Amino acid sequence: MLFLVAGRRVQITSPLFNRISFRWKMASPKMKLTEEDRSTKVSPLLNAGWSMLENRDAIYKEFLFKNFNEAFGFMSRISMQAEKMDHHPEWFNVYNKVQITLSSHDVSGLSDRDVRLANFIEKAFEPFKVK
Repeated sequence: MLFLVAGRRVQITSPLFNRISFRWKMASPKMKLTEEDRSTKVSPLLNAGWSMLENRDAIYKEFLFKNFNEAFGFMSRISMQAEKMDHHPEWFNVYNKVQITLSSHDVSGLSDRDVRLANFIEKAFEPFKVK
């Protein structure tokens, strides 16, 4: 059961209320990236294989794996981080391929949350890269 206490979500995890856990939202201003932010924060992602979508303010990348298990494990790791950030990717998976699009719907474009999640995704993909 979730309650709002002093601006924080508090989760009661037992019927006896003997354990309370705080879930802190990752603080991030909800605004589009500035041109300066794009050149400093998005450029490294573009160099890592992400691309800007032509029809909307979003970044996209396709990841290939040896098999479905690797692809699904990768998605599972990202899903846990996305939940912590309260920021979820748009993605598509078929067998060993995962396609990811990042954009912040609440600001109708790229935000710092997209950059942070993309950087996490890049780190999560490291073990799967062909050496």
